[in-house]
Amino acid sequence: DRGQIIYHLAKILKEKNIPYFIFENVKGLTNHNSGKTLKKILKLLDESGYNVSYKVINSIDFGVPQLRERVYFVGIRKDLYKKPFEFPFFKNKSSISDYLVNIDNEEQDITHPTFKKYLSNKYNMGRINLSELLKKDYLIIDTRQSDLRTFDGHSPTLRTGRHGILYVKNNKLYKLSGVEALLLQGFPKKLALKANILPRNKVLSQAGNAMTVNVISAIGNKLQEYIGVKDINELDRTWLANCS
Repeated sequence: DRGQIIYHLAKILKEKNIPYFIFENVKGLTNHNSGKTLKKILKLLDESGYNVSYKVINSIDFGVPQLRERVYFVGIRKDLYKKPFEFPFFKNKSSISDYLVNIDNEEQDITHPTFKKYLSNKYNMGRINLSELLKKDYLIIDTRQSDLRTFDGHSPTLRTGRHGILYVKNNKLYKLSGVEALLLQGFPKKLALKANILPRNKVLSQAGNAMTVNVISAIGNKLQEYIGVKDINELDRTWLANCS
């Protein structure tokens, strides 16, 4: 049961005497069950011996053109706690054209009966002018159920179970590839290209379930500052000493 994962994590934290942790979850967790679920989680982590800070962060503010709001938790074991943890705050924008690179992607057949039926359903009939959309390079089209939304300059949230993201380039419509999805999650291009050998849908699912590299890196750097270490080797030694 996915709802029980936090109890297993709390058990690991206590048994392994973890000094610090970073957790991530969907934004909806902050108001689920009128906020009671969040309070329950924070109480559990407090009873497990941690002071916890949390914040909703949007990936688009950290240098990737993806609207992705997630809540991040940083826990500090109480005997190591010095002051409240301060989350990083950036406003770095990037160009979507650097991410939609036409690598290992597939052109959408706009004459396919299923696609044509989708455009002519009662929700989209007369509302969507495909010929006009195809004039706008790097326009992103998100298809889900009977809905169709367009995004200019950024992508919607990548999700593990939804792979209907398309984009316009040179008057053609392309399906977002696995490589492009990984780039939108902040993975380096050299690493993302290795996903070429895997099925597109599997990579899209993994990308949708991943955490944005830029955000986690920024939070990790802030936590490293909090701990007071300057390099990764020193961080390893500090971590091991505090786990003992």
